[in-house]
Amino acid sequence: MKVQIYGKNVTITPGMQEKVETKLKFLEKYFIIDDSVTANVLVKIHKKDIKIEITIPTKMAVLRAEVAHPDYYAAVDLAIDKLEDQIRRQKTRLERKHKDKLAMAFIGEALEDEEEDVLVKTKTIAPSVMDLEEAIMRMEMLGHSFFIYRDEESETVSVVYKRNDGGYGLIETE
Repeated sequence: MKVQIYGKNVTITPGMQEKVETKLKFLEKYFIIDDSVTANVLVKIHKKDIKIEITIPTKMAVLRAEVAHPDYYAAVDLAIDKLEDQIRRQKTRLERKHKDKLAMAFIGEALEDEEEDVLVKTKTIAPSVMDLEEAIMRMEMLGHSFFIYRDEESETVSVVYKRNDGGYGLIETE
């Protein structure tokens, strides 16, 4: 994107030019901007404030922000915020308008990207006989999220696991 900055009763310094160019380049994350798009920035004194007008004509719409603030750099930030808000609103309108088409496109991509689950590793264990407390201790020492053991009371294979809420769970077999 090309940036043309004009000053009306204000001398544009290289620092002011660089600030505007850097901020406008940040807008490229929202939509594709080629070199044919020119952002026009007008900086002028308005009463006690510095007034910044940014106009970006794109294929979709004309983005425009106008801000007056005593500090030039704050005014640039506020103007960029307004432009970002306009872009978000435009994208939301387009998404609502083309929701079905987009949904079908995403479904098509998801179906293409699906791959079969592949078994990576097989491991065989002989569960040791122990009580629940020892199984929890061994699980914690190993740093695992579950531990398989043979319960000493019921003589059945059991699994103790760490729950998302921080507690422990127990799965017993019959």
